[in-house]
Amino acid sequence: MTITSNEQLTVTLGSSGVTPEDVVAVARHDAKVTISQDALDNVAKVRAHIDDLATSDVPAYGISTGFGALANRHIPNDLRTQLQKSLIRSHAAGMGPAVEREVVRGIMFLRAKTLASGRTGVRPVVLQTMVDVLNAGITPLVREFGSLGCSGDLAPLSHCALVLMGEGEAAGPDGELYGTAGQPPVAELLAQHGIEPVTLAEKEGLALVNGTEGMLGMLLMAIADIRLLLATADVTAALSVEALLGTDQVFLPELHAALRPHPGQAASADNMLRVLSNSPIVASHRINDTKVQDAYSLRCAPQVAGAVRDTVDHAALVASRELAAAIDNPVVLPDGRVTSNGNFHGAPVAYVLDFLAIAIADLSSIAERRTDRMLDPARSHGLPAFLAGDPGVDSGLMIAQYTQAGLVSDNKRLAVPASVDSIPSSAMQEDHVSMGWHAARKLRKAVENLRRVLAVELVTSARAIDMRTQMSDGELTPGPAGTAVLEVLREVVQGPGTDRFLSPELEAADRLVGSGAVRAAAESAVGILA
Repeated sequence: MTITSNEQLTVTLGSSGVTPEDVVAVARHDAKVTISQDALDNVAKVRAHIDDLATSDVPAYGISTGFGALANRHIPNDLRTQLQKSLIRSHAAGMGPAVEREVVRGIMFLRAKTLASGRTGVRPVVLQTMVDVLNAGITPLVREFGSLGCSGDLAPLSHCALVLMGEGEAAGPDGELYGTAGQPPVAELLAQHGIEPVTLAEKEGLALVNGTEGMLGMLLMAIADIRLLLATADVTAALSVEALLGTDQVFLPELHAALRPHPGQAASADNMLRVLSNSPIVASHRINDTKVQDAYSLRCAPQVAGAVRDTVDHAALVASRELAAAIDNPVVLPDGRVTSNGNFHGAPVAYVLDFLAIAIADLSSIAERRTDRMLDPARSHGLPAFLAGDPGVDSGLMIAQYTQAGLVSDNKRLAVPASVDSIPSSAMQEDHVSMGWHAARKLRKAVENLRRVLAVELVTSARAIDMRTQMSDGELTPGPAGTAVLEVLREVVQGPGTDRFLSPELEAADRLVGSGAVRAAAESAVGILA
């Protein structure tokens, strides 16, 4: 449960799991993490059982044996601490640039959630140390490449586990690096925050690295981001319809849920109808309009955006199941059995990560088509070419559309599924992998691209609406929602005029879209948007 106080968000880890909002609170907003006493007691109880197995003459995988393809070797007591250290050190083999701080915090918090479940067999001190590192604002350096999304996100989790041992690389709360060449060791960073490095005992190395936390954390944050953008996409689409003298009648409720009961489609159509309500521009051509039908990019906007909504809902369902999971191998069952399993395989998460990237690519594509239509005098119904102040002398938003097209092209490339690939590893012991980590990394980029695509559509539709108003001597104005959105946009982006340096304005619009301010402005004018 996440508790909001006047000082700081607090998330309490129990044995029963956490919510998506908890993950975002810790990953992005530095929420403080606490552990319930019941969870600590349960972890200690299960650990006592592991200690008994460790002293048994019967080999137990991951406790008194090696790992993966080396699982047939029995490890004597005097080498088991070295076994755990060797596991983490060797598995922390990532390469490439460091991933984002929020991704690393999400990984650590989700693994702490699994440790708190009592199904992994670690000592309470291991769980507490991971939480202490999170609360200190220490961020292990996790590299871009290393995970195949099977046996869990092994390399990313190992880089995190290495920091608990006082080794590896990490950034302090001020961003200063430790453990890299020429920098103080990570143990010194831990000491500054009163944290004692952990010496891992039997089973604990595997328990720290055998999960899907990397791909799951990125999925949960992507879902939160996409949900924020969906209503904004409906707003920018409606403004484009308004700017292009399109009809609002195709968004009437009787044409959606009653005829084609996809809930996302109905929600998007309702949003667009709200944004277009009481618009003098829309009313001006409702009678005697020479167009029989609008182009698909206008008329079918709810069908496409609605399908994205439904895809996000499906992804959220899968994420909720994974969030309720306690993934480890071997896992400690309630009856005391410690048994191997394949729950670390990332296929369920990888599939929806790829599915979302496909949906995002299509939503980006339809938005770009509306932008291009507003810039083309042959299709814009009376607007100047490229919405330029003086076409020929000025280029208007010509190259803004190029930028948007480049983003859309990138999203099409990112929509190629990662989960259809598999490269065998570990001497063919791990002969089929999910590539879920790669699917997650692609999706993060795709969502970022979508946000920028919507920002360009917003800037374009706003300029086109302003030009309609100017060309009609003030008679053709947007509806209340459009007026509210334009007022917010004009605080950071100028209206029509001669050519000027566009990049800062597009970046400002991007920040506006990402903040949720566009959706909020429309909501304030026409009520709650779905």
